[in-house]
Amino acid sequence: MNTRRLAPVALAAAVLLGVTGCAMISPQATTIPYSPADGVNVPASGPLKVRNALFVADESGENANFLAAIVNDTDSAETLLVGVDGANKSVRVPAHSSVSLGFDDAEPLLFEGLDTPAGADVDVTFQSGDGEGVQQAVPVLDGTLEYLADFVPKS
Repeated sequence: MNTRRLAPVALAAAVLLGVTGCAMISPQATTIPYSPADGVNVPASGPLKVRNALFVADESGENANFLAAIVNDTDSAETLLVGVDGANKSVRVPAHSSVSLGFDDAEPLLFEGLDTPAGADVDVTFQSGDGEGVQQAVPVLDGTLEYLADFVPKS
């Protein structure tokens, strides 16, 4: 008689454990790092941190402005080198501050001859300080989005 009462309880416990156990072995989406913006965050490339990096190209994709926020948490001014197909640009960032290329009186970096249409990615090399440098695929957008229209290079 006790066995008949225990069977439904054991079955319910097994079903409950079976349907809730999936969360124990599957990754949580909220723990996966990603860039919650149009651009990408660049992995450590030296002492400077590069956030929301992206290009805004003209219709032909020939020329593009590089936009990004660059953060310097160090006690000294640092320079970020941004390289695309042999063309290198540099940005100086004062100590304990940030530079937002394209905003706050900081001009975006114009890359001519990029020849990459909107929707594609460009491999960009980032290096600062004594860092080895990293390569990151950076998205190319166009002026379709209203807030990016002002960043399309003028011909």
